[in-house]
Amino acid sequence: MQFVSIDFETANSSRDSACAVGLVKVFRSRIIDSVAYFIRPPSKLFRFTSIHGIAWGDVANCGDFQEQWPKMRSFMVGAEFLAAHNAPFDRGVLYACCSTFGIPRPLVEFIDTVTLARKTWNIYPTRLPDVCHTLGIPLNHHEPLSDALACARIVLAANRKQRCPFT
Repeated sequence: MQFVSIDFETANSSRDSACAVGLVKVFRSRIIDSVAYFIRPPSKLFRFTSIHGIAWGDVANCGDFQEQWPKMRSFMVGAEFLAAHNAPFDRGVLYACCSTFGIPRPLVEFIDTVTLARKTWNIYPTRLPDVCHTLGIPLNHHEPLSDALACARIVLAANRKQRCPFT
């Protein structure tokens, strides 16, 4: 099994306002690498700083999505799927950023760990902190690398429990 878990933080409600991303690579059921990048969004408007602690000053001198994408794409090479908690959100951010910068979307399936946690353990509510608490996974919520690590650990735990189709 080889996959990458991904977590975006956004500056505001615009899907292309990614301001940070965490990526975790899993190979043969082991976490083998992780990276996080700040991303300068197209707008200086930050409405979600109170959630994730990231402000314009943190990203003003960082690369925009187009500049960060080659590193992200390289990190994803070989992934059978991308895993994200509430995958429609992260997939939407990725696709919107790609669209804004004229970058082809990656052709890789997304696995949603919200759905996985519900099907595997019947966990409700299924917010990332709730799932992590139930499974004993450490989490610093809304820190993108911590969220991505937690997501990878959820997939690995589900795989151990039910031999899910990710093996």
